[in-house]
Amino acid sequence: QVQLVESGGDLVQPGGSLRLSCAASGSIFAINAMGWYRQAAGKQRELVASIISDGTTNYADSVKGRFTISRDNAKNAVYLQMNSLKPEDTAVYYCNALIRPRRTTPVYVYWGQGTQVTVSS
Repeated sequence: QVQLVESGGDLVQPGGSLRLSCAASGSIFAINAMGWYRQAAGKQRELVASIISDGTTNYADSVKGRFTISRDNAKNAVYLQMNSLKPEDTAVYYCNALIRPRRTTPVYVYWGQGTQVTVSS
């Protein structure tokens, strides 16, 4: 019923910028939180940034000051503006959301399919 679709991943040079987008669709009563995770080759998936319903944001120390997460509630969308990109930012980036599909249901965790970000000279 609920689908997350992310886009915006690309090959970019060190120091460059990218903007990732993620939109949720389907049965959505409320979105409690949205965020971005990433998984580099051979490593565990890690939280990059998150934003909860009241607008509070959280960032991994490695991206703080370089990345900005934002939301558009009307579009059920979340964005990740990535500046001053480094090779170590290379990973598949996944959109994540905590969504209550209906008033009487609990919240569920949903994941997008991932978008590749490669930072290289």
